[in-house]
Amino acid sequence: MTPPLVEPEGSPFRSEPVAPLIAATARELQGQADILARARAFAEPFLVDQLLVSGESTLAHADAEAAILRMIGGSEAMQAATYLVYACEHLNKPQEVLSKVFGDQFATLAVETTQLIRIQQQARTAQQLLDDPAVQHENVRKMLLAFSRDLRVVLLRLASRLQTLRYYAASKQPIPPSLARESLHVFAPLANRLGIWQIKWELEDLAFRFIEPDTYREVARLLDEKRAEREASMAALRLRLESELQTQGIRASVQGRPKHIYSIVKKMRGKGLGFEQVFDLRALRVIVSSIKDCYTVLGWVHDRFTPIDAEFDDYIAKPKPNGYQSLHTVVRDEAGKAIEIQIRTQAMHDHAEHGVAAHWAYKEAGTKGYAGVSASSDYDAKIAVLRQLLAWERDLSGTQPSGGLFEDRIYVLTPNAAIVELPQGGTPVDFAYAVHTDVGHRCRGARIDGAMVPLNTPLQNGQTVEIVAAKEGGPSRDWLNAELGFLNSNRARAKVRAWFNAQITHETIARGREAVEKLLQREGKTAVKLVDLASQLGFKSADALFEVVGKDEFSLRNIENLLRPPEPVLEPDDYLLLKKSRNVEKAPKGGVLVVGIDSLMTQLAKCCKPAPPDAIGGFVTRGKGVSVHRLDCSNFREMAARSAERVIEVEWGRAKGEDLARYPVDVAIEAADRQGLLRDISEVFAREKTNVIGVQTQSVKGTAWMTFTVEVSDSARLSKVLSLVASVSGVRWAKRR
Repeated sequence: MTPPLVEPEGSPFRSEPVAPLIAATARELQGQADILARARAFAEPFLVDQLLVSGESTLAHADAEAAILRMIGGSEAMQAATYLVYACEHLNKPQEVLSKVFGDQFATLAVETTQLIRIQQQARTAQQLLDDPAVQHENVRKMLLAFSRDLRVVLLRLASRLQTLRYYAASKQPIPPSLARESLHVFAPLANRLGIWQIKWELEDLAFRFIEPDTYREVARLLDEKRAEREASMAALRLRLESELQTQGIRASVQGRPKHIYSIVKKMRGKGLGFEQVFDLRALRVIVSSIKDCYTVLGWVHDRFTPIDAEFDDYIAKPKPNGYQSLHTVVRDEAGKAIEIQIRTQAMHDHAEHGVAAHWAYKEAGTKGYAGVSASSDYDAKIAVLRQLLAWERDLSGTQPSGGLFEDRIYVLTPNAAIVELPQGGTPVDFAYAVHTDVGHRCRGARIDGAMVPLNTPLQNGQTVEIVAAKEGGPSRDWLNAELGFLNSNRARAKVRAWFNAQITHETIARGREAVEKLLQREGKTAVKLVDLASQLGFKSADALFEVVGKDEFSLRNIENLLRPPEPVLEPDDYLLLKKSRNVEKAPKGGVLVVGIDSLMTQLAKCCKPAPPDAIGGFVTRGKGVSVHRLDCSNFREMAARSAERVIEVEWGRAKGEDLARYPVDVAIEAADRQGLLRDISEVFAREKTNVIGVQTQSVKGTAWMTFTVEVSDSARLSKVLSLVASVSGVRWAKRR
């Protein structure tokens, strides 16, 4: 026999093929009108000798589950589905067989419920592997919603879980801790949201009894100690209320309210109260025929007893999110003891006990109603159910009313049964990136429920997905082609783009590093630390320098200028005193005419980079001849002030035609940083036939600072070029340095 495929309360062992039995049973059932009897007769041969993992008889479990559904107002059709769920596990093609015998709706209901059972079992098992079980509980609740387009799926699961807890309690067997926790933190809150109080209270008490047995027993003992005294006083109070209300012309049914241990403990812990301070230990419920009578009874109660103002809630005027309506008040009797009183109509009471299950029963029964209660013509039971499920969805996921789990999310499983949330239409590649970015990069194949599938296969709720990953490698560019359908998740798409961008950046950095290292070799500066070099050039890291060099956005000449030693500043006694002469000699090869000195070596100062027709002056240096500066150069003015005898008159030579010399000058630009800014500015220089020999850029908080080194034969023409640069979109100013 194979292991059971569903959770303890619903996992009969799969039997051998029974096609002949199915055919014979189907023929016998076709003549039966009673759907409940038909379903039980169909399932009985499969279930009669089967036991669940808990040890409970599968058939007995199904009978008890049907009884619970009957208790909360479920129709016979809903009860019949209980048996078909357990029969599914014994059918090779359950959808096909059940559709033929019972119809498509019953088949779909049974199959979807069976799928949900499997997922809950796997998710509960996976809780042992998770650091935070609360996260897994949250995912399980979302799974309930994702599978619950038909409310009956949820109702069947709630009834089955309640019966499982009852069985463990009656048989005194130890219950799996994960089953008890899931019952308290998943199933009970769902029953609460759907307003099915009878199931909610019992699930909570039974689960709490298993999780905290000592606390449960202690509170139960305290309740029992004064039970006789409390029941005697409450009986007298019930009779008094009914009698006095009747004299006021109000027909009311007054009954005691059940005491639920978990709710008592929860209130004690939440409000820091002692056992004797919990008000609803003494509680009554008053049921009347109209809303007007509710408020009349409230007024009468407040006249006869002393109300506790802080303990009054009007859930009639402002119902709870699940539709619950009632008046709640706490008063003190003549002896000063607190009594909680709830006041509601019969319809409110039915909803409080059965919640949306009652509405579903009305829907199935049609306009004739169910169990003597008719659905009003202006209240669509199906809409009410959907509202509750959507509200429950928003409670869990924090989404807005428009769009939610039903419309745009699916939930699939990893091989370890952890739940992964994906957008509708998500693929195995989306799944791989949701599991881990590295798994996504190395994804090469996928199995869905054990079968290999293409990587662009859309996933469905509840499927188990296994990724086949390479040891190393990256994503395919085809994944970014929307027409091929590999990616439907924005997160996964961003991860793939980031990978390719990182590869491009890596190649650019490698290219820049190679260029910088070759330059250092040529300059004989291989001992220079690359990090220090980048810092001196204004970059945060060596890679940042390599990247702009690799993009051709930073000239290597900037590095050369940094590596070469600055001009020496000579002391007065180191200078060769020179006499000025008014004789003008021809311009030497440097293009500078020196006054009074014949064949004297000259060089243009790098600090101010003069160019014709700038006003210039010369300063005699040791070993390097005359350094030519712009007259407005701060360095030149400082040297001239200290050593006026070293200043020499110079002027530009008169070159002609193609012999025009070209001089490097620096241009500073500030602009709002944007895509394509460097390209647009470079195009202006190109159009104006201004050669760019170096670029240095830096961007901080949206502002870009750029320094262009360009070659000009006449600096006066540079003004026109700079005015054109200043007109480029985003440029704030452009000027010569």
